[in-house]
Amino acid sequence: MTGAGGHHHGTHPDPGGSGAAGFAAAVLPALPLLFLAAGYLLLVHRCRRKDPGRPPRTARTVSFLAGCALAALALLPPLGPAAHGDFRAHMAQHMLIGMYAPLGLVLGAPVTLLLRAVPSHRARRLTRLLRSRPARLLAHPVTALALSTGTLALLYFTPLYGLLTAQPWGHPALHAHFLLAGWLFAWVVAGPDPAPSRPSVPARLVLLGVAVAAHAKVSQMLYGGFLIGVHVPVDEVRDAAQLMYYGGDIAELLLAAALVATWRPVRKAPAGAVPARRAAPRERAAPAG
Repeated sequence: MTGAGGHHHGTHPDPGGSGAAGFAAAVLPALPLLFLAAGYLLLVHRCRRKDPGRPPRTARTVSFLAGCALAALALLPPLGPAAHGDFRAHMAQHMLIGMYAPLGLVLGAPVTLLLRAVPSHRARRLTRLLRSRPARLLAHPVTALALSTGTLALLYFTPLYGLLTAQPWGHPALHAHFLLAGWLFAWVVAGPDPAPSRPSVPARLVLLGVAVAAHAKVSQMLYGGFLIGVHVPVDEVRDAAQLMYYGGDIAELLLAAALVATWRPVRKAPAGAVPARRAAPRERAAPAG
């Protein structure tokens, strides 16, 4: 089996350590998530003060905080330190950071919340940024699919995984990629926030189906040991592949459910009906009495 070398990836010291320094090293990776959650709650507070009659939805707040908690769970002990020496723990991190946490973050609708919380001139700037050509390219369904699912083949079927995890910055770089790529894909497929290149619902279902098939194929190839470039014990590879296969299925089912839940069909006006904006001037021009 290619990749069965009997040795673990990376040669990092135990991140747990002992005493205060060890605790700080173990907690440090999750600090950005704490700031992210605090920033979201600050936006919620500003929206409540700005428009008391239309407070942010509680379900969205809970969803965003749950996404932060899932990502923190992947980075904190025991799973975080274990992922430095066990491919199964790494795959569990991948599932939590790259598939489950992004769904919670996206369903929190942070862009919509930010647009409501900031002054109008800043909201207009952010809207223009979302409509810009780079944003359209980044949010294109093909780009989102390539970054979230396509890079898995590059990571696990080439020496890239070993090269990254041998560096002190390799694991944080993988975590950032998994989180951002997963968030981008979930945003394009099922996000309640506005997206510049979001296709129709049938097209998004096709996109999700392609992601499901590709994800399953990668996990099957990992399990069978075909062309893989991950040099860890065989039992770890197979256990991780099963976790990727079944955990990915559950995450993608949740994403499909979110797509259905956030879908708002466009209602067509009855034939012959006059739009309200066009009828208004005539009503105002009509003589009184």
